[in-house]
Amino acid sequence: MPRRQFVLLLGIVALTVAAAVLTVVWRNEPLLGLDLQGGVSVRLVAVGPTDEAMLDQTVEIIRDRVDGLGVAEPEISRTETGVMVSLPGVDDQERALALVGTTAELRFRPVCRMLNFPGGATEASGTAPSGPASCSLLDSGEVVPSVGPGGVTPPEDDHPTDFVVLGARTGSSEARYVLGPSLLTGEAIAEANPLFIDYQWQVGLDLRAGRVGIDGFNEIAARCYVGETSCPRLEGATNGRLAIVLDGQVVTAPAIRAPEFKADSILISGGFEKQGADDVSLALRYGALPVELEPENTRVVSATIGEDSLRAGVVAGLVGLLLVAVFIVGYYRILGLVALTSLAISGALLWAIVAHLGTQSGLALTLAGVTGMIVAIGVSVDSNVVYFEHLKEDVRDGRTARSSVDRAFPIAFATIVKANTASLIGAGLLWALTVGAVRGFALYLGLATLLDLIATYCFMGPMVRLLATTRWFAEHPQRFGLPASGAVSTPAGSTAEVVS
Repeated sequence: MPRRQFVLLLGIVALTVAAAVLTVVWRNEPLLGLDLQGGVSVRLVAVGPTDEAMLDQTVEIIRDRVDGLGVAEPEISRTETGVMVSLPGVDDQERALALVGTTAELRFRPVCRMLNFPGGATEASGTAPSGPASCSLLDSGEVVPSVGPGGVTPPEDDHPTDFVVLGARTGSSEARYVLGPSLLTGEAIAEANPLFIDYQWQVGLDLRAGRVGIDGFNEIAARCYVGETSCPRLEGATNGRLAIVLDGQVVTAPAIRAPEFKADSILISGGFEKQGADDVSLALRYGALPVELEPENTRVVSATIGEDSLRAGVVAGLVGLLLVAVFIVGYYRILGLVALTSLAISGALLWAIVAHLGTQSGLALTLAGVTGMIVAIGVSVDSNVVYFEHLKEDVRDGRTARSSVDRAFPIAFATIVKANTASLIGAGLLWALTVGAVRGFALYLGLATLLDLIATYCFMGPMVRLLATTRWFAEHPQRFGLPASGAVSTPAGSTAEVVS
């Protein structure tokens, strides 16, 4: 056996053992996708006009929010009219969907009046002038906020330059605030974090520098502190109030007790539970979505269904592997065992890679990926059959088994490369041109096919050559699935040879 063949054989075995050991030592394990561990998938559609740039920005913001939730390997992609989001392994699905779809548009509005509607209100409309508007415009009747049947301004009329009537995010459902035009937006926020202060959860804000951040906020605070008409004192109060509005609801509306604040001293106290404070902080930290989204289609996969899918995939793979093993060992005998060992090597390397990518890179294994692996078993068997059939044909043509081994492998491997290249091209096209589950199928099919080429060249070829050097191979070719004709038979004390 040539030294090069021995090195290849020893190298692939050592690599496989090392990959298995490192997988255990590093505690790598595959990360299961939505269809194998359960989770939720939702298609969000943009409300109103949008464009590709806005949708791309939306995808990035949602991705940041999902990363903040700690969801491993989410699938977030842009569609023609919105965004597709798949979140595997999510226990609190309602919370995740609410966080993903919320616009998280933050506005700072002065409180002009506080109302307590006993019921509905009459509908009216009006728009304030641009710039810091005086709440006295309401008293003079120059501006009348648009109010719907529920007593609040409808979402379609909630514009930053308008006077509006909004309800509280928490507390009494009857509480209403008449608010002036927005004086500052969520763009002022540099960081948002949940804080537990004075036995309650709050959201702490760090504002940016300059007029877009802390300087702009302090200008507003100064006006509210003295009760200017743009942020007036309410009846019985000494200071004006500034409402912090999130997605059309008043989170809190505190009185401004100081004319100036530090950039990291702004607190939102809205009667939060810990989870609520976490979610609001997460949404504000990454900014508002440039478009409003509404769910069009939601798919929930329970953990039980995911386990059933995984079990079905594993069973299908094992059954397929068993049938392949019975066929190839029954037909090719010892060569069949070599083929199964080659398949085991490529499978072990594939598993190590899948586990590493899942743990270190967050790449999920989906049911489509499992399907790709099962298909790859057939590709590997094809490689073995091509080689073994070339070997059998050479023996039938009158060549010795030993000489046939060296002659058949280069010819067979060239055919195997061509066939597997076609599979790799197909997998590459699927990966490049598709999204979602199909990409998972393409990835694992391509990866398994590539590893099959490596195992065939580095293990199966050298291993068969090693066996061909044994006396047993020459004397008992039938046990290797080869025909007896053309073989060298050299019993003790005699010589015989069939010359090709």
